[in-house]
Formats: sequence, structure tokens, C-alpha cells
Amino acid sequence: MLGPSTCRPGRRAAALLTAVLLLTAACGTVVAGQPEALPTVDADQSLIADYFERSNAAAHDGADAQERFLDSTQHPDVDRGCDLGGLTVLLEPTLSTLRPDDGWRPAASDRAPRGRVYVVAVTVTVLRGQNTLGVQVGSMHVVVLGAMVYGFAPCPT
Repeated sequence: MLGPSTCRPGRRAAALLTAVLLLTAACGTVVAGQPEALPTVDADQSLIADYFERSNAAAHDGADAQERFLDSTQHPDVDRGCDLGGLTVLLEPTLSTLRPDDGWRPAASDRAPRGRVYVVAVTVTVLRGQNTLGVQVGSMHVVVLGAMVYGFAPCPT
């Protein structure tokens, strides 16, 4: 045990300062590039809202247009196309429910997809032409990878 004679306040401060200087001196490596803030839900929200708007615009253009959109926005780790069988799907997200979901894994996958994974509540309306076949509320996962939003649903697995 250290007594008052062996641990003076001045020595303690000097020892602490020396330790901090040694630790920080070892971390003095310069890294090339520009610092970049990590994206937040708020920063990604506009990209995600745009994804849903483009999906619905494609749905209004017909089943073939929506299938092309969904094929082009399937996550790059997913190796399947999107065949909705002539149906269109309107996706109305409730963006106030948007939240990160880092632990999520796509069906039949043992790892998380690359990118920032989000889950959001959506109202899904399935149409054949102008006829509504069904409406359901559920959740949908999307991933922001770079500046692109990718989806997994409503394409069957």
C-alpha cells in the first residue's frame, strides 16, 4: 500500500501525464483521406423515402416496370430476380418507425447483408390492374449501401 510519503499529488499527476503521452505517441500515425461522419437514420431516411417513392411510381407504370425496378434494387448479395406474377405492390412506409436493425439476416442466410440495415413498418397494397387484392401492414427491411437503397421484399425467396 502506498503511503503519503510515496504518492504525492505532484508525482501522481506527472505519472498520469507521462502515461497519456506514451499512449498517444504510439497512435500518431497519419491516415490518408478525409474524415467523414457516420451516417445516421436521419441522413439515410431521405434515401429510403425516395426508394419507396420510386417503387410506387414504377407500380403505377405497371407490373413489368415494377419488376424491373425491384430487380435493379435487390441487394447485391441476393441472387434472384423478382417475379410478381403480373401483380403490382404499393408500399407506404411509416417513416417514423424507421430504425436500424443490425442483427437482421435475410431468410436462408447466416450473415447480415452488407450495408446499414433498417426496418420500417409498411402498408402493403397488392393490385392486379386497378383491382385491390389485399392490404396488409407489416415490416420491411431495406439496406443502405453506399448511396443506394436495396430491398429484399416483396420478392419471394
